[in-house]
Amino acid sequence: MDKRFYITTAIDYVNGAPHLGHAYEKVVADVLARARRSLGQPVFFLTGLDEHGQKVQQAAQELGQSPQTYCDGLAVQWGEFVRTLGLSHDDFVRTTDERHRKIVATLLDRLHATGHFYKSAYRGFYSVKEETFLTEKDRNPDGTWDPQWGVVQELVEENWYFRLGEHQAWLIDHIEKHPEFVQPAHRRNEVLGFLRSQKLEDLCISRPASRLSWGIPLPFDPGYVTYVWFDALVNYFSIPAALGDPTAVAALGGTAPAGSRLSAWPADIHLIGKDILKFHAVYWPIMLHALGAPLPKTILVHGWWQKDGAKLSKSTGNVVDPLAIIGEWGLDAFRYYVVRELGIGPDGNWTDEGFRVRYNSELANGLGNLLNRAVNMLNKYRAGVVPAADGTLAVEANAATEKTQSCYLANDPQGALIAAWELVNRANLFVEETKPFHLAKDPNQSARLDSVLYNLVECCRILAVLVQPVMPATADKIFAQLKVCGEPSDWRQSIWGGLAPGHQVGAPIPLFPRKDLVPK
Repeated sequence: MDKRFYITTAIDYVNGAPHLGHAYEKVVADVLARARRSLGQPVFFLTGLDEHGQKVQQAAQELGQSPQTYCDGLAVQWGEFVRTLGLSHDDFVRTTDERHRKIVATLLDRLHATGHFYKSAYRGFYSVKEETFLTEKDRNPDGTWDPQWGVVQELVEENWYFRLGEHQAWLIDHIEKHPEFVQPAHRRNEVLGFLRSQKLEDLCISRPASRLSWGIPLPFDPGYVTYVWFDALVNYFSIPAALGDPTAVAALGGTAPAGSRLSAWPADIHLIGKDILKFHAVYWPIMLHALGAPLPKTILVHGWWQKDGAKLSKSTGNVVDPLAIIGEWGLDAFRYYVVRELGIGPDGNWTDEGFRVRYNSELANGLGNLLNRAVNMLNKYRAGVVPAADGTLAVEANAATEKTQSCYLANDPQGALIAAWELVNRANLFVEETKPFHLAKDPNQSARLDSVLYNLVECCRILAVLVQPVMPATADKIFAQLKVCGEPSDWRQSIWGGLAPGHQVGAPIPLFPRKDLVPK
């Protein structure tokens, strides 16, 4: 049984509506998953919801609902959001799933039995909004608390703690020896800087059930529930374990059931936002190390979106509604823009004008116009029949294909689109250079016209394969117009010469109708 390429998104906290940042992360993960499948790798792609914690409990109480009823309602909304984005995920986790809760309890028991937890009294400050304990170091110089913490309460209570500090030197060593563990490099340096400059305090992994009942009870002390982050991080591991992954099951002291069909752990990529880097690059690897489980290979960290140079904010109305954009412009146009506009790493800036310009120039006038012209001219001049094969643009097409593939494998989907558009631009320029509409008027140029037409439609066929991870519906439409066999999701279709002489193509249908309205 081959290990699958295992990629995850962060699981989304169900305390609000989905926004642009959620959509971006999910689309990028989907692009990377589709690219790997296209290249012949078996893939396991996981996304889902984080449903426990104090904020959920409070929100449910305010609505007069049970926390489970509240979460069930939001799960419907988030599930529809995922479907609208066209994700190809293999599983969808909810931390209220019994399969997840069972694995979390097993993991807690195992870490407790091996001496990684201890109970201690605590007196200090607690941020309800962020569900985390604070120290005097978190105060502003004037003694106030930053607004990001919301209401800060002083607490005196006993809790269970996880011994993080004793693993600090090991984690520094691991990150130094495995530069791919946190990417991009500046995020890796950020984690190392934190670890080298501060003593790692032990992590409080419980909340008294008297204060917070909505969570997974500690199996060894049911008067407490599990800290929401400790619970949430385990999702990446709990689902493979629940599905019988041999490596995950073994780390829990068990044996995988006979006939188990999933081998996914360790994860190849955890795709996350920069705001939760510490949880994933410090807490999570130490949890796995204490358990004796292999660590994920790469924590891939993306930036945040702004709109018109300002922070996204519901209160100020500075928002981007992904569902509205998709409804107005189409799913593939939305997926193209967010991937092309923002590479993994820096922050990005959404502008409605920028979206409109990319749609019209790169999709409508670029890829869409190329296909339309190629299919239209082949129908007009050769009754839709593919002429003799010709390799005038083969070298350039192969170069674009290799560069696009390299970018996908390097987790650079933005670079993959840039590489693919080198072929889009080259093929459109080829039309201007060769002027097939003039060649068609001269019978002596018939062979030259055949050559041009073959190169244009073959470039379109190959481009369908190159863009398929980002724009799967568009790739299918290209193949449908060309009436070619096979699937654009198979990278082997990107080899030059796939169109056979004598093949009949279909009628041209615009891929991206021009729009002059700015999306609302």
